[in-house]
Amino acid sequence: MRGFDPDDLADSQYFWTVAYMVPGTEGFEVSWRDAGGEHRRPLAEATAVEFEAGLPVRGFPSYRGQQNFPGLYWSATTGGHVGFESWLERDHAMLLDFTPEVIGLLSQPLWLFWRNEKGRVVSHAPDYFARFEDGRGLLVDCRPLDRVDGRSAAKFAVTQLACESAGWGYQVVGVVDAIRMANVRWLAGYARRVPPELKSTRPRPCCPTEQMGPSQLALKQAHHCADPLGRPASNPSQQN
Repeated sequence: MRGFDPDDLADSQYFWTVAYMVPGTEGFEVSWRDAGGEHRRPLAEATAVEFEAGLPVRGFPSYRGQQNFPGLYWSATTGGHVGFESWLERDHAMLLDFTPEVIGLLSQPLWLFWRNEKGRVVSHAPDYFARFEDGRGLLVDCRPLDRVDGRSAAKFAVTQLACESAGWGYQVVGVVDAIRMANVRWLAGYARRVPPELKSTRPRPCCPTEQMGPSQLALKQAHHCADPLGRPASNPSQQN
């Protein structure tokens, strides 16, 4: 099973690439936070910034009667928590965390600023920044695709233009297939961070295997060698 694949643009139920063109998008600026404080630079001067190692530029409100569900997801990729502002964002954080090529992940990683055709300053904070092991950067916005209004579509379009100028990828992602997401959530209970030096090693058999078939061998190795860090939630309907 694969995680988040930024090259898979054919699955229209999962990915949506904005194709609008919005005038007056020159002069991008970006701001971000890290242990040294807040920073703001022209985008052209910030393309080498390790945004994935920074701090979120804004928090998530929480109040009684709130319609969305903010929270924190523990990421095996980062070894820490990644924030989400809705269950949809949580799902995509899990998919990014589930992707072996992703080595860094941060929610609300930066503010992007530009001036619209009327000269007014517009800002947008994408939901996630992911860093891939080959150095690529990816900005992600999460939104049910049937709820993207004109204002959001315009911001997404400008964000895509900014990412193209910076050499980053950009995706607007919607609702994930329910079965796929259920599998990822279950597997996330067993996630652990694998040291880079061990990623290319092959597991050694933990017991004699001369008379075992491939399926039996795989199950035996999983039983002896796996080290899950958690278990999936039980189904209340199956409890006595």
